[in-house]
Amino acid sequence: MARIGFIGLGNMGGGMAANLAKKGHDVRAFDLSADALHKAKAAGCLPVASASEAADGAEAIVTMLPAGKHVAEVYGALFAVASPSAILIDCSTIDVATAKQVAAAAQAKGLVAVDAPVSGGIGAANAGTLTFMVGGSAEAFDRAQAILAGMSKAVIHAGANGAGQAAKICNNMILGATMIATCEAFVLAEKLGLDAQAFYDIASVSSGQSWSMTTYAPLPGIGPETPADHDYQGGFAAALMLKDLRLAMAAAKDTGADTPMGAKAAERYEAFAEAGQGGLDFSAIIRTF
Repeated sequence: MARIGFIGLGNMGGGMAANLAKKGHDVRAFDLSADALHKAKAAGCLPVASASEAADGAEAIVTMLPAGKHVAEVYGALFAVASPSAILIDCSTIDVATAKQVAAAAQAKGLVAVDAPVSGGIGAANAGTLTFMVGGSAEAFDRAQAILAGMSKAVIHAGANGAGQAAKICNNMILGATMIATCEAFVLAEKLGLDAQAFYDIASVSSGQSWSMTTYAPLPGIGPETPADHDYQGGFAAALMLKDLRLAMAAAKDTGADTPMGAKAAERYEAFAEAGQGGLDFSAIIRTF
């Protein structure tokens, strides 16, 4: 078992750190929130007073932070205390450019870093069934995989540094656009007099099938249990979906990619968040239809 410094114990990071502790790792956890530290302690982690203290002597350093600027700032401080043999694993969802810059800065300090954003939401973070998409060298991936396995159902090597972030924003652009199409279809089906369960039974085994339909249906009582069954509480916040769509749109602009469906999804989630609904699960956007 490894000594792990875990920095960032929010809705996702808290469950991830808890699962590492359950696997028997020595997890030194840090967050600015006292409540998050209390929960981490109850889950078997050792709360510490700073990010540097969490990283000092760790064999692996895992971060789960809000945005690229936070990742760059935290790692800028950690480089001075991280062991040369440590593997740095950033699980935040950030822009590709910052992921590459952090990895290059780590390499310049003789350290090895990977970007390893996740898919699965709060439920998967708590259950240890996340999917990790990892950017980094083959050697770095092998080292990171040993740590990520304790929090996941799948750990996939996406390519060089930055590739994990590229995979994440492309995946979530699909998810955002598909959820909107799924919501539109359920509402149209209702207006046409079609029973929601009957429509689900048909679409879930037909060409309209998608993850948004069969795993995360946006209506209560349809399919497996989802945030829709809990008044859209929990799950993957609409504000986080908007964050990912903004990252995708920025990447599309930088590369000259034409992403009209992604752009329309971003517009819809932008309006939803501006209406004060950003804290609800992203499937709650069905309310706008």
